Amino acid sequence: AGSQIRCAFVSTNSICQGIAIPPLWKYIFGKDVHIDFAHRTFKWTSETEDSAAVHVVIISLSQVEGLPKFIFVDGEKIEVSNINAYLLDAPNVIVEPRSKSLYPVPPMIVGSCPTDGGNLILSPAERDELLKKYPDAEKFIRQYMGSEEFINGKIRYCLWLKDATPAEIKKIPPIYDRVKNVRDFRLASKKEQTRRRAETPTFFAEDRFVDAPAIFVPMVSSENRLYIPFGFIAAGIVANNKSLVIPNGDLYLFGVLTSNVHMAWVKTVAGRLKSDFSYGVQTVYNTFPFCQPTEKQKRAIETTAQKILDIRADFPDSTLADLYDPLTMPKSLKAAHRANNAAVEAAYGFSAKMTELEIVVELLKMYSQKIS
Repeated sequence: AGSQIRCAFVSTNSICQGIAIPPLWKYIFGKDVHIDFAHRTFKWTSETEDSAAVHVVIISLSQVEGLPKFIFVDGEKIEVSNINAYLLDAPNVIVEPRSKSLYPVPPMIVGSCPTDGGNLILSPAERDELLKKYPDAEKFIRQYMGSEEFINGKIRYCLWLKDATPAEIKKIPPIYDRVKNVRDFRLASKKEQTRRRAETPTFFAEDRFVDAPAIFVPMVSSENRLYIPFGFIAAGIVANNKSLVIPNGDLYLFGVLTSNVHMAWVKTVAGRLKSDFSYGVQTVYNTFPFCQPTEKQKRAIETTAQKILDIRADFPDSTLADLYDPLTMPKSLKAAHRANNAAVEAAYGFSAKMTELEIVVELLKMYSQKIS
């Protein structure tokens, strides 16, 4: 402070992502310290054979005025007018987590958490074996889905015993035994809250289930994909706590979320696991600046969104992981996404020639105007 000293730090890239940004960078910028240069995320390497995969940034800080500012990315040195907390050439806008969306859109919620030691979860083989001996157990079994199952097409089930009577549970010994194991697992926990939940071993520890069709949002998705593979799940499916859902989300909302406009926001404000996207309700969805489309624009987005779903259905043997792998993504699916991008950009009033950075800058302006 109050000197010509300049410093530069190597740091894990988490300080420029998600919930870490408001407490750190509001403080730094509040001290009239600015970023002189920054190297965006790269993978740290060392000469040891067992070196961990660590993703880092390099950031230079000072109070020195008048210095040229540079961003280093992919081997290129770019002179910029400003460097913000997201290491972008953009205004110093800091996006803060919110408990509710800035806009009148359906709420996004985290899925339900079993905290059961695996005892309420069934593989397809375990489900089939249970039903073979106890057909009456079928009404207590629901499909169970997290990001892994959704993206990779895996099937799992869970015991959903909220409406089961004590007599019904005791009539099915394998279910009774699993419930006992859930109780024992929770009692052995070091957490008081988990031990208290041993009193209700037939229930998920955190029940946020809504029995309605929903937009499904993978909580973690590879950064290599052009788009996070959002989608729809049917009513009755229990989403787990490794996933996010928007109950009763519609085609229009799906179209906006799966667009390049929303992806630009995700890349800017989401947290990361290593370098993969870690989508957060409060950090990404609730802060995202939604447009105000005309009815014609809304219908156009609904049309292009449905086309994406139709083309996915043309490849029944392919998982979303297959369809959204950059090397195997079908040409028709890419074209459908481009058409959806165009429809969403038009609703925002964005030019088709805008770069991702230009889109982010406009979104940050919209965010600033909305919160002010």
